[in-house]
Amino acid sequence: MSSVLYDVPGPRAIARNRIIGVVTVLVVVAAVAFLVWRLFDTGQFSAQKWSLFTYTRVWEMIGQSTLATLAAFAAAAVGALVLGFVLAIGRLSDHAWVRVPFTALVEILRAVPVLIFMMLLFYGLPVIGIRVSSYWAVVIALVAYNGSVLAEVIRAGVESLPRGQKEAGYAIGLRKAGVLRLILLPQAIRAMMPVIIAQLVVTLKDTALGFIITYPELLYTAKLLGSNPQYGSPLIPSAMIAGTIYVALCLALSYLAYLVQKRVRRSPRATGVTRADVTAHDVTDTQLIGAQSAADIASARRGAAKRDGNSR
Repeated sequence: MSSVLYDVPGPRAIARNRIIGVVTVLVVVAAVAFLVWRLFDTGQFSAQKWSLFTYTRVWEMIGQSTLATLAAFAAAAVGALVLGFVLAIGRLSDHAWVRVPFTALVEILRAVPVLIFMMLLFYGLPVIGIRVSSYWAVVIALVAYNGSVLAEVIRAGVESLPRGQKEAGYAIGLRKAGVLRLILLPQAIRAMMPVIIAQLVVTLKDTALGFIITYPELLYTAKLLGSNPQYGSPLIPSAMIAGTIYVALCLALSYLAYLVQKRVRRSPRATGVTRADVTAHDVTDTQLIGAQSAADIASARRGAAKRDGNSR
């Protein structure tokens, strides 16, 4: 079946696309080969620069800094998700006195760069007598920024749902809190899961900004090892090792998120829908109203049977 969005390419278009693909691959391979040659030519793969990484103590430092990175990311991710939900619910409020302050707070937190936030917390607060450790400066800054971004993601997901979803929830007797908690938020989170995961990956990478305020995370340790003149200042080897670890962490996070997303989307098939099903499955407006009608009919039948029994 041909696509309705574009014409199926003919033989000449297929040949042209193949040529473009081959040329692109060759250009990428040539660029990578040139980069590797320059690294060899400048002595970045020399034994002197890599001998630093033959010591156990060095790898212990790298492992400790990786754990510090994960510790900051874990706290920041949980805090950002919680803050994002709170801000999103505030922005979705029907009351202007609640919605306007939350909207202003979200816009302010999104506008302040993460690095400036960290520096204000670590270097600015001591001026007024409040001292914050580098760890908490990194975590609070990441929570503030990423929480505001996630709030917009969740809000956009809720507002993108059909209006009938909300109306169906009200039709079966749910209040606004119940409609939001049981119908809208589960569907919005499921739909926006890729964006949420992408923002968490950004949170993981932004922990690297902590090296500017001397937080001993992975990039800070890589910079410290790379500035050792005794081993020829192996800055590029240190960056390559740190970059590989960052890539591995991001890939592991993405794969974990993929498993979670796959499990969330998997739902058992059911022949009927009840109010309890709303908490776990996506249902149509007709099913929601039908479930309420079925419940009312069943209740009426039980009442009629009870009256018949009493009359006898």
